[in-house]
Amino acid sequence: MNLAYQAVDKSGQRVSQMIEAPNVQDAMARLRGEGLFVTQIEETRSGHRMSSAASSGAATGANTKMSLKTQVLFTRQLHILLASGSAIVPALKAIARQFKNPEHIALVNGCVEDLEEGLSLSEALQKYPRVFNTTYTAIVAAGEASAKLPQMLERLALMLTKRKAVANKVLGATAYPALLMVMSGSIVLVMLFFVIPRFGEMFTSLDVPLPGSTKFLLGLADVLTGYWWIFALLPASFAGLVYVAVKTAAGRQWVSDNHTRVPLLGRLASRLIQGSFLRTFGSLVGCRVGVLEALELSRGVTANRSFQLLFDGLDEAVTSGRVMSDTMEESGLFAPFICQAIRTGEESGTIGEALIFSADIMDEENTALIETVTKLIEPAVLIVMGAVVGGVAVSLFMPMFDMTSAIN
Repeated sequence: MNLAYQAVDKSGQRVSQMIEAPNVQDAMARLRGEGLFVTQIEETRSGHRMSSAASSGAATGANTKMSLKTQVLFTRQLHILLASGSAIVPALKAIARQFKNPEHIALVNGCVEDLEEGLSLSEALQKYPRVFNTTYTAIVAAGEASAKLPQMLERLALMLTKRKAVANKVLGATAYPALLMVMSGSIVLVMLFFVIPRFGEMFTSLDVPLPGSTKFLLGLADVLTGYWWIFALLPASFAGLVYVAVKTAAGRQWVSDNHTRVPLLGRLASRLIQGSFLRTFGSLVGCRVGVLEALELSRGVTANRSFQLLFDGLDEAVTSGRVMSDTMEESGLFAPFICQAIRTGEESGTIGEALIFSADIMDEENTALIETVTKLIEPAVLIVMGAVVGGVAVSLFMPMFDMTSAIN
């Protein structure tokens, strides 16, 4: 039979292809042997991937988005309703009535229709990959398999809340320095385009001897005002580079590989990846997902090649019966005390709890590091802004002081 499947490869990328096999079980076994974690598989008719209606529905689901805040709210509400004894379909209908966004209402109603047609909740959620990633659906599937869905949703809500807290801290730490840089850049541009040329006209009419710094500023102002259209292309070029970095696979890979190498900020980026990996991996293992399968799902936290090599090493260590903590320590990516905490969990058989504990420690360390970076960046920006504005002011007023002294 011809089967259409969607899966996640070892690098965390989604794969959507077709495979021919006697049955679904054989197809799943072959795909697992190729290192793919299958998220959806179904038989096709006449070799076609899906019917037009199904394709339309899949495309709509693939484009649906939901903010992390709304996702936390959805998960918490579903947990509360199920824990109180509500059936899943009435719970989803109650949540849909609370949403205002038509896209979110359609998402929940689509899940309700899928459940009424016989699909499981995890299978229904898999149709919305931009909202519910493979980790989310795997934990839901584990909850369904163990008849502990409310407890698993509680874990998911906690994990998402932690992620949101980290994101808020990073946003709060970068907002003020970014505002300072925008303000300082705007002030300098206004002076170069409007203030300095007027001073230049005055100095020319008075035939005042100018120091080197003043000549440099006047020359820079002339270039900017004369060739402003060239400089106007710079933001467009920067926007193009950002688009390439975000929208193309090669650009995203380059950013993933190099953002951890930026001085000071790179260390923070690396530690945030570590915390996200430990929490995702620990949550999956704690939900009774197999260690190898949990590792495959956890790869999606980053495409950074250094971490992907670590994941390969961890996969090999588990397969060969070695402890993961040794591989993590050898990689040099994790601090020794984190490796020791995980080693203790491996020895005591509580690896899931050890990973979550390590993730909590990383979150505390990251919070302290974010505060430190913020305290370093803010005064640095203020110093640079003050030096630039002060240098411009001194360069403009020095000729006037010289002219006044000559008159006296």
